Amino acid sequence: MRQTILSASVIAAMLFCAGVQAQSDPIKIGVVTPLSGTYAGIGQQVKWGLDLATKEINASGGIAGRKVELIYEDEEANPAVAVQKAEKLLQVSKVDFLTGTVNSGSTLAVGQVAERNNRLASTTVSFADSITADKCSPNMFRVNARAGMQSAALAEWLAKAKPNANVYYLGPDYEMGRSTVAAFKAAAEAKGAKTAGEVFAPLDNKDYSPYFGQIRGARPNVIYTSVAGNDTVRLMTQMAEFGLNRNLQVLGASGTVTSQNLAAIGKAADGFVTGVGYSTTIDNPINKKFVADFEAAYKAQPDLYGADSYGLMYFYKAAVEKAKSTDTDKVREAMRGLQWDTPQGTKTMRAGDHQAMQDMYAVQVNDGKFVIVGKVDADAAIGPDTCTKF
Repeated sequence: MRQTILSASVIAAMLFCAGVQAQSDPIKIGVVTPLSGTYAGIGQQVKWGLDLATKEINASGGIAGRKVELIYEDEEANPAVAVQKAEKLLQVSKVDFLTGTVNSGSTLAVGQVAERNNRLASTTVSFADSITADKCSPNMFRVNARAGMQSAALAEWLAKAKPNANVYYLGPDYEMGRSTVAAFKAAAEAKGAKTAGEVFAPLDNKDYSPYFGQIRGARPNVIYTSVAGNDTVRLMTQMAEFGLNRNLQVLGASGTVTSQNLAAIGKAADGFVTGVGYSTTIDNPINKKFVADFEAAYKAQPDLYGADSYGLMYFYKAAVEKAKSTDTDKVREAMRGLQWDTPQGTKTMRAGDHQAMQDMYAVQVNDGKFVIVGKVDADAAIGPDTCTKF
């Protein structure tokens, strides 16, 4: 009997120690983001935003008393690489949550990886409407604005600034490029704009001049583009060199001109207008502190990618603490309908399609600075929930 009592005591002690160990282990978050290549600048903002928020969260006691550990992998904005790196993070590093993908194809692919591994994932960057529409996943959440939301603010500004505009579209030839062009075209045409033509260039394209002849021949008074990263620098520089942007209004997706590539584009960016979910000039206490802390830490201004990545950490923290667990099913349920505070203001995660709701802005580049020139409220910008997969 004595031996039985001792054995029971040993087992109880072992279980207690295991429980204490589990509670003291860090929460691991895997970040699959481009740290090299055309979209490395976007990946840098993602990293800065995540790092800053994680430092703050850990300094204030972590998430539910547990520290957070970020584990980075370079996905090179390549969906095949993203899948390999996501599997590694889930199977080898045993991360609790995935984020970081930039390329919309990568986000869709990683969403499937998350489902197979019964883990949750979120994008803070990818624009393609399909991610929270016809290709939605129960395990994927998007905290940033999708293409249709960007288009709502930009199309409203265009209708006032250039009624009945004649628009030519130039996008990168992959999921994000075609989705953003389609979304803005639909929004612009609904407000009276006409379509002069469209063309899609390869990702990491070095020479856009072969497209300029057909653009000139279409006689647009507006050009819309959704190229991003280093591709934007080449496109806008070449447009200025060939005089293509003379007497034309250039518009674009929110990732086209950002604080990361603005300096390299220079004067060629002046007058550019985009629809975005973030600006450093948004007037609220959280944003003012965020901008000041970000600039102090990195000697650079945050853009929408840095802001949304920063906000994601507080979204995940709020969900885990609401669920009182990192269990996938419990956190998923806690995320649905969740409200949380961000530099943009209070966001709500729409329960049906896992798309964050937020106010949207039209922003123009004037003398190297981004200036808000229009706004659309969250309810008007988000559009209908069309996810039918869960």
